[in-house]
Amino acid sequence: MSFKNLEFLFERAKKGNIMRVVVAAAEDGEVLEAVHTANVEGIVEATLVGDPDKISKVAKDKGVDISSFEVIPATNEEEAAMKAVQAVSSGEGDLLMKGFIKTSTLLKAVLNKEWGLRSGRLLSHLFLFEVPRLGRVVGLTDGGLNTYPGLQEKAAIVSNAVSCYHALGVETPKVAALAAVEVVNPDMPCTLEAAALVQMNRRNQIKGCIIDGPLALDNALSEEAARHKGVVSEVAGHAEVLLVPDIEAGNLLGKVILFMANGAGAGVVLGAKVPVVLTSRGDTARTKALSIALGAVLAKT
Repeated sequence: MSFKNLEFLFERAKKGNIMRVVVAAAEDGEVLEAVHTANVEGIVEATLVGDPDKISKVAKDKGVDISSFEVIPATNEEEAAMKAVQAVSSGEGDLLMKGFIKTSTLLKAVLNKEWGLRSGRLLSHLFLFEVPRLGRVVGLTDGGLNTYPGLQEKAAIVSNAVSCYHALGVETPKVAALAAVEVVNPDMPCTLEAAALVQMNRRNQIKGCIIDGPLALDNALSEEAARHKGVVSEVAGHAEVLLVPDIEAGNLLGKVILFMANGAGAGVVLGAKVPVVLTSRGDTARTKALSIALGAVLAKT
């Protein structure tokens, strides 16, 4: 199954119960616009954590009605993160969202041992991208959280992404372990790790997907490029999930798609007790709204 664009997330998120999103540091126009859109679509109710006066001013400037949203006062980022996470962990919210706050501050609260959202699994970031030229949706992981993951971390990152795809109805997602080349080179550690992941997948250590690699980006996404280079596999040219070698590659690739290729995206952190909607502070309201929809779908599974 492949998705042509990300609009399917809105339709999928409308099914079942309405979820409650809790936004940490909600004093952000794009965030409020996205939450309002998701609310109008019948996807979420919202709790906004932050400075009430600033939230009201930003909402007014954006022309967004937040009168139906609960507001929890917080005086700074740390307090906003704490109160937002505590609200979710106590059952007063179904998913958490990053507002105008540093990712590190929010995740420190998520990982708090007393009242955080730890599940025992590795946290990893997945971004679903709508790529106009490809005409389909492609996932990218992990370009937002784990900096230089080793083999075991990459296996966990893949497993998180596969669980997300299963929740979206993709029974056996095709995962490309990316590198600069499509051959194993002992001088390039990520190619060795890619080959090891393939073997782990074949031996059922990583289940529910098909992994191939190392694959360069072109032959992961293009059948023509794969044929030209003589790469034959079920994944080459048909990759649904791109496993990047490190955060720098993932961050750069993601921003090229969003800001240079006119793409759209939906980003979440996986592996916590609930989905954590996490996008860049520079992302558009549409990307943030799509991310809320993705988080709401996952919160129902």
